[in-house]
Amino acid sequence: MFHRSGLMLCALLVLVCCVVAHAQQVSGLVRATDTGQPLYNAVVHCEGVGTSQIQQTDRNGRFTCLLAASGSFKVRVALPGYTEEEQSSNAADTNVSQYMFFKLNPSPVARVTQAPAVDPNVPAEARTEYAKGVEAVNAGSKQKLEEAVRHFEKAIKIEPKFLQAQIALGTAYMDLELWENAERVLNKTLELDPAAANAMFALGEIYLRQKRNDEAEKLLLQGLKLDAKSFQGHLALSRLYWDAASKIEDETKARPLLEKSYEAVKKALELNPNVAAAHLLKGNLLLRVRRAADAQHEFEEYLRLEPKGQFAAQASALVQKIKKALEEQKKQ
Repeated sequence: MFHRSGLMLCALLVLVCCVVAHAQQVSGLVRATDTGQPLYNAVVHCEGVGTSQIQQTDRNGRFTCLLAASGSFKVRVALPGYTEEEQSSNAADTNVSQYMFFKLNPSPVARVTQAPAVDPNVPAEARTEYAKGVEAVNAGSKQKLEEAVRHFEKAIKIEPKFLQAQIALGTAYMDLELWENAERVLNKTLELDPAAANAMFALGEIYLRQKRNDEAEKLLLQGLKLDAKSFQGHLALSRLYWDAASKIEDETKARPLLEKSYEAVKKALELNPNVAAAHLLKGNLLLRVRRAADAQHEFEEYLRLEPKGQFAAQASALVQKIKKALEEQKKQ
């Protein structure tokens, strides 16, 4: 028989982060220049002294590379539909984590819509502060990001209804993990534009972090009514239902939530089949309902997309356990 309890334990272990000490850590954030949205599943190549790693950004556009030794290194970020970007550093201090900020421009072929121009009715002084903030964000460092926040705040002080500055400030606060500030600004954004789906998804992500699931669900569903093609929105909704179902031991009671989570992650993968984390979540959902062979396929897809990812070792071990369990089942 298929030993579900042992496999479930392994499945849940895939979702646990492990912190390992290395000589040099390089972390960063990847966003789209035109929308300000975090870019999910972007491929990050980290090359340092005696080290070459391939990572992918998480749902918040973040990545972390662990280098074996200090010294010069470079980071290259690529995502289909966007122009590739590269940054380098001559880091020598192994006690200081290096932070990089990438803004990817849509390639000419992929660009469908242009970012809206700044409203000419906004006072010139506010537009100038906003432009300085955008320039600081594009500079690609945490220090510059903090500088950008100051410019966006000045722009909003001059013109409180400056929508673009509000959105830019909210996402900058998220980048800096200042969640309360981000929540305040994103709520203000929605007051100015109740149809700002990106702000809804961002605020929904904050609520998920705060375990405010009812509020998160309401916002995510509302955002998806406005932008049904947002794979980030569908994936966030799937995570919400999965988290809720994981707290319920009674399979009968958990099943409606599991079905909702499955439909949402399936939709996310239809919109973007190259999202490694979505395959990981789908695999756990399938394993929960005892579809071991299908779960194995999803974990293998995760490994194909993120072979050196944060959960690659756990996913690989889980695949082997499922294979062994299925082989034993055939013998019975």
